[in-house]
Amino acid sequence: MKTKHIIAFGIALMGLTAKAETYMLTLQESIELAKEKSYTMRNLQEDLKIAEYNLKSATSSLKTHIDFSLTMPEFNQTVRTWDDTTGVSFYSVKRMDYGGMITVNQPLITNGNIYWETSLNSYDDLYNKDRSATFNTRLRLRQPIDALYGYNAIRSSLKSARLDYERTNKSLRREELNLVYRVSSSYYNLLSLQRSTEIALLDYERQTEANEIAQNKYASGLIREVDALQMEVDLAEAQNSYEMSLINQESAINSFKELLGIELTDSVVLNDELKYDVIVVDADKAVEYALKNRTELRERDIAIEQQKMSIRQRKAEGMVRGYFDAYVQKTGTSMDDLSTSYANAIRTSANDFLDRPINYGVGFTVSVPLLDWGENRARVRAAEARQRQNYLAKEELERSIETETRNSVAELNNNLKRLQLLEKNVVIAEKSFAITLQRFTDGDIDSQTLALERNRLNSAYRNHLSAYIAYQLSLADIMRKTLYDFAKDEPVAM
Repeated sequence: MKTKHIIAFGIALMGLTAKAETYMLTLQESIELAKEKSYTMRNLQEDLKIAEYNLKSATSSLKTHIDFSLTMPEFNQTVRTWDDTTGVSFYSVKRMDYGGMITVNQPLITNGNIYWETSLNSYDDLYNKDRSATFNTRLRLRQPIDALYGYNAIRSSLKSARLDYERTNKSLRREELNLVYRVSSSYYNLLSLQRSTEIALLDYERQTEANEIAQNKYASGLIREVDALQMEVDLAEAQNSYEMSLINQESAINSFKELLGIELTDSVVLNDELKYDVIVVDADKAVEYALKNRTELRERDIAIEQQKMSIRQRKAEGMVRGYFDAYVQKTGTSMDDLSTSYANAIRTSANDFLDRPINYGVGFTVSVPLLDWGENRARVRAAEARQRQNYLAKEELERSIETETRNSVAELNNNLKRLQLLEKNVVIAEKSFAITLQRFTDGDIDSQTLALERNRLNSAYRNHLSAYIAYQLSLADIMRKTLYDFAKDEPVAM
């Protein structure tokens, strides 16, 4: 089979003739595409919106609320009894009600409320032919006394919403970094397979050339038949290796498409070269950045803050509780017959309102827990124990982060050294194979010696490729664990 036939087979195998769209992607473009289309990221973004709306709701709870209610004409009929010397008689009372109320509620940061209510109500007694109107206004203060020295529900609710928003945002950022690493890993895996396919194709072409030389030599009686047959076997193995590389590459392409969230019918071509920058990372600086930037640590701090609020709430349940209430009120009424217009009835009630003195009241209610058999104390102790667990978990997390960061730095530096060494090996192996191929052409060596040198060259290519991928993934892993881009010498943009 000729090289052009092999290439045609690869193209047909990868289905490039029926692609809906073609993506020419660098690593960064792949990452941005995954962020946009990833189902995990889109779901977390919705979680962030929920937390944002909850925060907005908690913030709005401290703003002035105004409500208006209106009683449309409402008809009521009841049956009443009248008992006199003649016996019991029944009669119907018919009534038509109208009304409206405006309520202004101003929550206080002290967890109290100031209410102002103004209402105008009127009714027609159709049985007695009466018309009544009532104008009323009331100003009221209600303040929980325990909120002044203990647990403040409204402050806690607001703080909890802010912490929840921050926690959700941190989770989104952490998942984003994990996605970056997964995309990087999948990208370099696909790049590795593509380069392996190129290596396999190059090997197939070299083996085709060597086989042609061997067959010509055999025809001229310069080599044995067994050497010529061995060259044909090596050619068949090279062909099979290339075809298997194409199959593995196609499978990796589909997995890569799925991760990016693009259609499987689309075509993907990686726009990258095996180039790298020498990045040497200091372990102490990496640990410093990791402990400063890792979202898991801030999430642990948030859990500690939330548990503090829970402890305060538990303690408040065992304290003296009560309310302070105070109000001022004025009411004006009128009572006329049905011939009186609504305007006059309302005017009369308003005048009566102005003439009436102010009513007021002050109240103080206290609740003192006397005996609960240690129930609340036990709850407080349990909450405090959970808090100690949170502190221990944070300490353990810090040590774990330091350990994994130092290990990752060591791995990165080792991978860099290995890459630089294997890069030199490739140059040496290429020169050695060129010399060996010429000696085989000249008849100085047999096919087995050529095959050994060919295998050394292929191993050098693959080892170098493996080292390059390992080095790039190490860089991505360090960035994920420290939230610092050592290649650009700047924090990761979040």
